[in-house]
Amino acid sequence: MPEDGRGRHETPNERADRRWIELLQEVRVAQTGAQILFGFLLSVVFTPRFATLEPFDRNLYVVTVVLGALATGALIAPVAYHRLLAGRRLKPELVDATARVVTLGVVLLALTVGSALLLLLHLATGTLTAWLIVAAVMVWFTMWWFLLPWLLLRRNGHHQHDHRPGHR
Repeated sequence: MPEDGRGRHETPNERADRRWIELLQEVRVAQTGAQILFGFLLSVVFTPRFATLEPFDRNLYVVTVVLGALATGALIAPVAYHRLLAGRRLKPELVDATARVVTLGVVLLALTVGSALLLLLHLATGTLTAWLIVAAVMVWFTMWWFLLPWLLLRRNGHHQHDHRPGHR
């Protein structure tokens, strides 16, 4: 079995199987958060307070719900990909495509959280304070979810995420 340079002795199919299992574990965590947030967002429109919202807050709510729907859809996409591609000897391609859509789902989830937080804080504290807090939270998400992993990849010489045989 070929070695991938990091101490693993895996065939391309074994690597794809391992990556698929890891990806599904990651998706379970993100998917749960997205679904809970989206479900809560759907219920907001049915509360008495919703009717009293200003146009900015109503529009922000619509944006938040749409972002939540997109995030949920992207994080559930692995199910559809797998159903359509299973058994067709495309596991490495399936894993790569799914990894990309899950990454998009995580970005959309971060935007959904930021948008929901802005809606809540705009109603609770006023515009400037809400924007400052949300900006700080979004910087925090960007740092921990995206910037630090990217820096780790750069530090270790991985400029691209390419797991095809013969590519690093």
